[in-house]
Amino acid sequence: MVCMHTKILLDEDQMPRSWYNILPDLPSPLDPPLHPATGKPLVPEDLTPIFPMELILQEMSSKRTIDIPAEVQDVLRLWRPSPLYRAHRLEKHLKTPAHIYYKYEGVSPPGSHKPNTAVPQAYYNMKAGIERIATETGAGQWGSALAFATQIFGLECTIYMVRSSYMQKPYRKSMMQVWGAECIPSPSTKTKAGTAVLQKDPETTGSLGIAISEAVEDAATHGNTNYSLGSVLNHVCLHQTVVGLECREQLASVDEYPDVVIGCVGGGSNFAGISFPFAGDKLKGTHKETEIIAVEPASCPTLTKGLFTYDYGDVAGLTPLLKMFTLGHDFVPPSIHAGGLRYHGDNPTISRLVYDGVMKAVSYHQSEVFDAAQTFARTEGIIVAPETSHAVRATIDEAIRCRKSGETKTILFNCSGHGNFDMSAYDAFYSKQLVDYEYPEQLIRESLSRLPKIPGV
Repeated sequence: MVCMHTKILLDEDQMPRSWYNILPDLPSPLDPPLHPATGKPLVPEDLTPIFPMELILQEMSSKRTIDIPAEVQDVLRLWRPSPLYRAHRLEKHLKTPAHIYYKYEGVSPPGSHKPNTAVPQAYYNMKAGIERIATETGAGQWGSALAFATQIFGLECTIYMVRSSYMQKPYRKSMMQVWGAECIPSPSTKTKAGTAVLQKDPETTGSLGIAISEAVEDAATHGNTNYSLGSVLNHVCLHQTVVGLECREQLASVDEYPDVVIGCVGGGSNFAGISFPFAGDKLKGTHKETEIIAVEPASCPTLTKGLFTYDYGDVAGLTPLLKMFTLGHDFVPPSIHAGGLRYHGDNPTISRLVYDGVMKAVSYHQSEVFDAAQTFARTEGIIVAPETSHAVRATIDEAIRCRKSGETKTILFNCSGHGNFDMSAYDAFYSKQLVDYEYPEQLIRESLSRLPKIPGV
């Protein structure tokens, strides 16, 4: 029997009470993060200048589940559990036998999945006595989420926003200011890292790697300030697993399980959030055939064209060295509208799972993902963020393959945020100003040639 549910909801008391940590279920341990100065494996004390101890312990935890504090649950209930939708109209438009489901994270106050981790990070910093948090943001989703979370827990917030996005998305900056945060275009002259980049290239559009350097330097040079990251690190992906955990329960209520799980990838947080619980099932052997697809822009093809090796998470080399897919820490991608996907590296766990073949990665150009976003808006009604449009494109392509093969697959994707503050990107699409830029292999090789040399690795 075909399920005709359109919206699948959970009650508040069905919200996950713990996060899922995929690390214990990996076939072998991840390569350890390395100290940027010594090249030796990090110990918790190495991270205490910029992170509260609770987050450091979560980053390195071997526990399969970690309890969500009651104070954090209270805030998450403002929008969680989020709805899961069956995309009947999109299915009909595509004439596909596939069942398409999307988890809608745009219902959060900042309009994306990002507060799933911003709230616990602000909470743990508040409990540790920190007064201010410094961070970076690409398209502004993370910055607005952290501004929201720090306001709730009474912290100050300084946000270094990638310059191209700062210019393209002024209302994201306005959101951060409404919630009391300071938003600075990056690179800036407020830090040594930013000043050095501007001296080299005064017209630079910036990058997440540069903005990270500025935020880390800010935190490391102020005793009352910690650093917070919206993607890439394990504790961030851990907090996002509420998304996939809810999906699994919602799908079970209509007797479904995904054959395909899809999410867009910049650093990896929303993709990890929806995919890790299902990847865990796959690793345990209960659903070996589930396809898990990471989708990235062709202009920043980290998983599809990068190298799986140790690299810094930032341009200045201030962060720990992580074993991940990377395009090189000084890689500066073009100023595409999916600003949140312009990062040179990826979460180490996602990188490992792609490297091992548990997940796979695909890339798309700007014009084809915006075309998919238009189709989605005209069928399902939601105008998605440019980042999310990548997942929509892959979902539509999978559904079309089902139409051609006649397979009735269940396809799940993370609709990670709305695009209500991204209309300039849609304007560019309709005026045919979007450039389908594919980063040249030669420039990628040049960037990768400058990877750090680590003795013994």
